[in-house]
Amino acid sequence: MVASPKAKKATPAPASPPAAAAAAGGPPVPISAPLTAEAAGNLGILPASHWQQAQGEDTADDTDDTASTIGSVLSSTASLSQSIFEYRNILGRTYHSDVGNAEAWQPNDVRHAEAMDIFHHLNTLILRKAKIQKAVDIGTGTGIWAIDFADEFPDAEVIGTDVSPIQPTWVPANVKFEIDDLNREWTWPDNTFDYIHSRSLIGVVQDWEEFYRQAFRCCTPGGYVEDVANSVKVFSLDGTVEEGSALDQWGKVFFEGGNKFGRTFKIVEDDIHRKCMEKAGFVDIVIKDILVPVGAWPRDKTKQELGIWAKVAVESDLEGYVNYIWGLVLGWTPEEISTYCAALRRELKDTRIHGMYTTRVAYARKPE
Repeated sequence: MVASPKAKKATPAPASPPAAAAAAGGPPVPISAPLTAEAAGNLGILPASHWQQAQGEDTADDTDDTASTIGSVLSSTASLSQSIFEYRNILGRTYHSDVGNAEAWQPNDVRHAEAMDIFHHLNTLILRKAKIQKAVDIGTGTGIWAIDFADEFPDAEVIGTDVSPIQPTWVPANVKFEIDDLNREWTWPDNTFDYIHSRSLIGVVQDWEEFYRQAFRCCTPGGYVEDVANSVKVFSLDGTVEEGSALDQWGKVFFEGGNKFGRTFKIVEDDIHRKCMEKAGFVDIVIKDILVPVGAWPRDKTKQELGIWAKVAVESDLEGYVNYIWGLVLGWTPEEISTYCAALRRELKDTRIHGMYTTRVAYARKPE
């Protein structure tokens, strides 16, 4: 990182985020006013207008054929209540309907579904394979992890949950999808799953202590919980990701957006997994950090493959990743977002810039 309703005409960026939600046909989002220039400067965040002023400084061709051989992954939606498909339209992109306390910031349309599947492929290149009998995938997205897992372990029961019904209907017999909000009380009985898996929940979970409290309750004694999180902070080890660059700003803007949104993006930076797993009662906590390059710059072929997939995953729907947080929460206009994205694309394809981010794999065991 499917069938989708026809997108409505893009809504112009409003003066305030709550007004934007109402204009888009969804409920008001409890978000404070956009940052002042002084407050943004104190956080090291450049004003949105900076990218329009800098646009003429670098007119390099933005075209790139990196993803020319990547096939589209399309799925049809599950047969569920029609109300679930009444998606909200925000700045020209669709988002999940009203489900519990959910406020997922990533779009649920076809373009972003493909981006999520690309990220899934990237993660399969990084992560180990688990050997589990009964599993649940919290925040399943397109359902690709749950489907792959069910294919690999046909005797296992696999459940995938999400607030958007964008999963396919043709799935292995041992997998099923449920509409559920992970921020609400989990409805499964105690000791239900021996493996609770999640990934890419940055900016989604309201209360990570509560998340792991519920995971502990639903996990069988001796079972495992695992989460995979990609940090939004992009950096370099050699100084080529310069302060004030588009790559440098990526994490800073997301961090502040999370603060205003009430759902943190600093899962890796604040060591959320270790603290919350331990408080919930899990033991044998393991934290593994993997540095993932962004772009084709590494000389090592294995790392270069990861870098290319990371670049493709982001570029496949760059606007989709920033649209909600940067536009609705922080008040950037569509034009400002577009100009920033153009600057970021130029940096992503520049092999002189050695950007990378951290993928954290965290897992722990419930005592027997």
